[in-house]
Amino acid sequence: MNLEKVIFSFFIILALTLNFGFFYGEVDNAAHHNVYELFAVIVVNLIATLMKFGDKSQMGAMLLATSLVAMVQLIGASIVWVFAEHIHQTGLTPSTVATIVALSGGAMLANFISVILLMIEASMFRR
Repeated sequence: MNLEKVIFSFFIILALTLNFGFFYGEVDNAAHHNVYELFAVIVVNLIATLMKFGDKSQMGAMLLATSLVAMVQLIGASIVWVFAEHIHQTGLTPSTVATIVALSGGAMLANFISVILLMIEASMFRR
């Protein structure tokens, strides 16, 4: 068993599951979406993205692309949250929460594609 591949897979799958945990709930209800969970999703996605930089294969490029898309979506969601809470000081209105959750959903889709690509890559591996 290759410990590097286990750790790599762990972070990719953890990114997806944390993202789902943040995404799950009523779309416009701020009580169902925790800011610390969004922060955890961003940190784990960043770690997963950094781990993907070493692979020079076509599959590695696609894995990196999915992570970069997820990061853009998650950073966008955090910027919307910061603007609503601290810049405009309007608070988390249902519309703002829906925007944050929608961006998180886009990141979750990118993470899901990343896990599918990881499964394809693992199934192509021969001993």
